[in-house]
Formats: sequence, structure tokens, C-alpha cells
Amino acid sequence: MITAQSLLQKFTNMKTLPHLAIKLSKMISDDNRTIQEFEEVIKMDPTMVLRLLRLVNSPYYALRQKCTSISDAVIYVGMDNLRNIVVTTALKDIYKVNPNESVFSRKRLWLHSAAVSICSQMISERIFAKKGENAFLCGILHDIGFIVEDQTIPDLFIEVCKTYDPKKNSITDYELEIIGTDHSAIGNTLANDWKLPEEVRKGIKQHHKIMTTVEPSSIPGIIQIAEFMVSRLDYTTIPEMHPELSPPLKQYIHDNIKEFRLLARELPEEMAKARELHDLDAE
Repeated sequence: MITAQSLLQKFTNMKTLPHLAIKLSKMISDDNRTIQEFEEVIKMDPTMVLRLLRLVNSPYYALRQKCTSISDAVIYVGMDNLRNIVVTTALKDIYKVNPNESVFSRKRLWLHSAAVSICSQMISERIFAKKGENAFLCGILHDIGFIVEDQTIPDLFIEVCKTYDPKKNSITDYELEIIGTDHSAIGNTLANDWKLPEEVRKGIKQHHKIMTTVEPSSIPGIIQIAEFMVSRLDYTTIPEMHPELSPPLKQYIHDNIKEFRLLARELPEEMAKARELHDLDAE
């Protein structure tokens, strides 16, 4: 029997995700870890060091003097931003071109995930005046289950993609019928294994669920709105895949349409800035 846990175990055994990234993600959830411990781990990955220092020395932080110390950089960016750097660095390589590119494009999925993460952070910060780091993290990870399926059960996953008809049912309906689980459940299991914040896990698990009650400012609400918005810019996982919104979210957008229209106009420019800052462009 195929389950989210069994697929994730197979994915882990394939050593697809860097051990260093998994270790760092779990360390961030441990309040007893010291800055020196983070420095010892981070310095083992030159790519992560480069990305961390580039972020902290960007105009966003506007430091008076250039930061060259890993430990100082960790203090400046904070644990939430550090987690996002770790996860983004870990994921980027596994989204490279895949053998079945004509049926399912990992590059397209990566661009979709990047767009959702950036839009989610904007919604969190500009619409709801809340910190956006967890919204960004949930956005970049919400479809990671597709990668797990593509790598562990490629034949069944390609059957899902070929069979999927966006005019009939949700992609998760096809996954459940053909595979026995879906990418939302797989992503939630991975997020739980990485000890990510509960609201991030909930957002991953519920991003395709049509809910009668959902708080628009919650991570699940923000992710659904972000997916809805970026799909209108053709940042979709699969062509013609346009996710539905839960009724309370439709109503919220309708009631606040001016704010969302302004955000939609600013989205392309903000995506360009954030993609450069976080190195989100697909190779």
C-alpha cells in the first residue's frame, strides 16, 4: 500500500535532499542551539554561505558595513529567514530538468513555487501586516510532494499528469485514485519530519482543500489566495491548472478588491526583486 510516509521514506533513502539542510532545519526548531553551532554547520556548505552573506549584505538590510561573518549574518537575518535560505538551497537542485519534461516540467513547478512563495509573503505583509517569512516558506514547499512522487513512483505520477483533466476534478482526486495519496499529504509529512512550524504544515496540507471556514490571514488562506493570483499570470504547476478558492477567501478578495488589484500590479516587480535576492530563477 502506498502512503505519504512510505513515499517520503523512499525519497529520503534516495538521499535526494542534502543531509546538511535537514540537520539545519531541525536545529532551527531547537531553542537550545547556539549561534556557534549554526556557524559550524553552515560553513560546510559554500553555496549556503554565499547565499546567506548575499542576503544580509543586500539593500534590504542596509548595513553600514559589509558583513563577512557567518555568525553575525545568522543574527542579522534571524532564524525564520535562515530557515528559508536553507530550504531554498536544498530544493533548487532537485527541481532541475527531469526525464519526462514533456509531460511534467520541474522547471515550471519551481517557477510556480517561487511565485507562490513571493506572492504569499507580499499578501501576509501588505494585506494583513504580518511577518511573511512563514508564508514564504509554505509557498516554496507547498508542492514538494509532486517532486517526491516524480522521483519515487515516476510511472504512476506520469499517469496522473496524463490523466488529469482540470475541467473535471482537482489534481488531488487523480492522485488519490491512481497513487493512493496526494502531494499535499506528502508535503505535510515532510514538513513534519523537518519540524517546520505548525502553521506551515497546515498550509501545505490544506492548500487544495475547499473549506467553508478559513481565516484569510492564516497561512492556508494566504497560500490559496497566492496560488489563485499567480495562476492568472500563468505560473501554474501544469498548464491550465487553475486552483479554486474556498468561499470565504473569494468573499474576502471581493470585499477588498482595491488592495488586491494594487498587489497584483506590484507583484511582477516584487517577484523580480525577490527571485534575484533568493536566487529563485530556474537554471
